[in-house]
Amino acid sequence: MSIQSPASASTAHPRISARIGGIAESATLAVDAKAKALKAAGRPVIGFGAGEPDFPTPDYIVQAAIAACSVPANHRYTPAAGLPALREAVAAKTRRDSGLAVEAADVLITNGGKQSVYQAFATLLDPGDEVLLPAPYWTTYPEAITLAGGVPVPVVADESAGYLVDLDQLEAALTSRTKVLLFCSPSNPTGAIYPPEQVAAIGRWAAEKGIWVITDEIYEHLVYGDAVHVSMPVVAPEIADRCIVVNGVAKTYAMTGWRVGWMIGPRDAIKAATNLQSHLTSNVCNVAQQAALTAVSGPLDAVERMREAFDRRRQLIVGLLDAIPHVSCPEPLGAFYAYPSVRGLVDKSYDGVRPASSGELAALVLDKAEVAVVPGEAFGTPGYFRLSYALSDEDLVTGVTRMAEFLSTAQD
Repeated sequence: MSIQSPASASTAHPRISARIGGIAESATLAVDAKAKALKAAGRPVIGFGAGEPDFPTPDYIVQAAIAACSVPANHRYTPAAGLPALREAVAAKTRRDSGLAVEAADVLITNGGKQSVYQAFATLLDPGDEVLLPAPYWTTYPEAITLAGGVPVPVVADESAGYLVDLDQLEAALTSRTKVLLFCSPSNPTGAIYPPEQVAAIGRWAAEKGIWVITDEIYEHLVYGDAVHVSMPVVAPEIADRCIVVNGVAKTYAMTGWRVGWMIGPRDAIKAATNLQSHLTSNVCNVAQQAALTAVSGPLDAVERMREAFDRRRQLIVGLLDAIPHVSCPEPLGAFYAYPSVRGLVDKSYDGVRPASSGELAALVLDKAEVAVVPGEAFGTPGYFRLSYALSDEDLVTGVTRMAEFLSTAQD
């Protein structure tokens, strides 16, 4: 039996709340799902949409989870803020990796980094509070801000600025309603990394203005060449009392599906977020927490092997993309995304079809070249594509070559 929605509402009230009805589907997950569905139907689609490592979770972490399944304590409720041993381990890992001195009480374990992002906004924002949101931005940020009652205020930087916003832009966007700055370096979707001195300057500016910073450090270990990642409250200690760091095991340990993330911040904010989580989800899955405990307590050998592969693919994909006429691709310095401008290919004719946006062009690339990319509209900057290079070298070359062959048919 299937349940059909009625053709018209039976009362004066809408069936779905405006708050939830206004949420857009995750564009990156939608593109990935469509690519997988087409592949399942027999089409040779190559997907550049998924933001996850193409490596398996290291076996020693998997074995820890298998062992945890047999421990009765893991079959029961545990503290909403996370297993005490994991909170201690995350604090130790944070001190080791970024130099940020925190204790277990400063840590809240969440169901993935995505939940920590939402809970950070929900903890800080009242209706109408504004959040400065450097763009291009990860597609979830504005939805989480809006759901928490806030107002996203995009601050756009294009490829000419290396996708890095500056203090003049932030100052121009600041109003009496500004409460939070969202900061992400290395960036999804651009792979841009802010230099340490710029991170410090932005942190000091935020402290001067009395606003909070939520800094997303999920890609902290995926950094290439001479670039370095620094944690804002380390290089700008003035902001530490108004800064929430969000992170997780997903990218560093190839554990996207395990759903373990965390928030680190001032005790009052962490306590408030823990109260929210106690009603929202209770504890994170204990088996996944035990796996995460093994991950963060161990070495970084696995991420180093992935980083070497991603670095090779990064250089490969940038060369292939830059060779396409009318495409410009700045070199990403972190994460595993390329974010080329395709503005010169929008509103061209492709066998009589004239896409009016990068979204329409991406749909055409999927249909005609059987290559899935995420259009820039999803990240607040139309005229771009995001391509994840977390896929095999062979698929990367085949996919970009196919896309390039199709785009080469563009006519004025």
